[in-house]
Amino acid sequence: MTVTPLTPVGTKPQEQPAWLSLKAAAQDLRLLQVKDGSIPDPEHHAPAAELTTAITAAITELAPLFPHDAEYLDRTVTAFEAWRSSGFAVPDFLEPLLAFQPQQDRTDGLQHLVVFPMYTQNGSTSRLVEAVLIEVLWPEFIAELEAGAYSNGLFVPIRFLDFTEGYNTNSAVLFPETVAVSETPTFTWGAIFADREAARFRRVVRAAADITRLDLPQDALELLDDQKLAEETFVMWDLIHDRTHMRGDLPFDPFMIKQRMPFFLYSLEELRCDLTAFRESVRIEKDEEEASPEARKHAKLVQYAVIFDRIFRFSITGSRVRNYDGLGGQLLFAWMHQHRVLHWTDTKLTIDWDEAADVVVALGEQIEQLYWRSIDRPKIAHWLAAYDLVSATVTPHPASVWAKGPDALELLGPPRGLTDAVLDDEFPLSMFFEALDRKMKPVIESTAGITADAA
Repeated sequence: MTVTPLTPVGTKPQEQPAWLSLKAAAQDLRLLQVKDGSIPDPEHHAPAAELTTAITAAITELAPLFPHDAEYLDRTVTAFEAWRSSGFAVPDFLEPLLAFQPQQDRTDGLQHLVVFPMYTQNGSTSRLVEAVLIEVLWPEFIAELEAGAYSNGLFVPIRFLDFTEGYNTNSAVLFPETVAVSETPTFTWGAIFADREAARFRRVVRAAADITRLDLPQDALELLDDQKLAEETFVMWDLIHDRTHMRGDLPFDPFMIKQRMPFFLYSLEELRCDLTAFRESVRIEKDEEEASPEARKHAKLVQYAVIFDRIFRFSITGSRVRNYDGLGGQLLFAWMHQHRVLHWTDTKLTIDWDEAADVVVALGEQIEQLYWRSIDRPKIAHWLAAYDLVSATVTPHPASVWAKGPDALELLGPPRGLTDAVLDDEFPLSMFFEALDRKMKPVIESTAGITADAA
């Protein structure tokens, strides 16, 4: 069978009256739902019925703009009708979820209308109705990388066109596992909002560089001044990061499988994937024979993005309760500082760029060595070795039991006891980051709900 590639829609669906009607109805419907997505109060059923009718009418009107999503949108209308007929019990949108397969056509500029009861990561924790208009980001150089050494058939980079309240938050992903369904299917895609990642990066790094008096290289300044360039840079970073979770010398249990364990293990896994993207970008930047000029240009920018996003935003974003991404940023900063390629002297931050790449790659190699050795280690021995790796660079809390060493821990009990013994803030912010956090907090908080236009 011959498959004809789809072309971008090229419209502005966010300006359509039907979209505005759908968005308003979804916003009102969310107010009637409880955490699991149901509407248990019978007094709310009549208004909920009117709102779901408005939603399905709007979807039907908008559907011709998205012929590539015809089956999905048809099933979405059916799912809303079934939910209404059930008396607004816990919603089940399995059938439309199975029909929505954005990874099958990653044409640059292709648009999708997405409507699901769902929670949003780092946003809403309840499975409320969300409506989102998105557009695929798939530059030619990314297509070339993905067709070569960096295959990642599940990865879908996207940008916002418009959204409901669950995305007026810090959420920058659209994942199928967040949707309300009656049974868990096999997940075949994951979408990341590169425009939000790029916009908040630009705002945060610009402010942090000003506060720390960091002189940025010219190409890093271009990254902060150009939203499109930043978006493409984050797509490249995410492409390599995402595929790394299931590649390499991994311990027996892949880290993508949810399991309860000390949060610093998640810190190392996320940092491993970022540092793999960094290492590969160093390689691509130097590859004059096979890498395209665009790939080489963006490869250099990925290196800036990983360092700056990790040390300036990750480290001080979110609470101090088991903040595994924050710890990864703290570890990268401290590693660079202790290897003397990052300096905080005379209240001015400087980075020795000629030596920085080798030092950052070396940290990735340390984590890879930990993983390789852990194939031969019992779980608890791996946990202890991972703690040693982190605590050799980032100072633990003085009250930490883990910091006292294996003799202070109950090693013969179930592993959950060791997890419980890890402090919520096992590795507190350094004095540098405490001061930076105070000055950066308003900037960090201002990035909730940010889009490309606001950067």
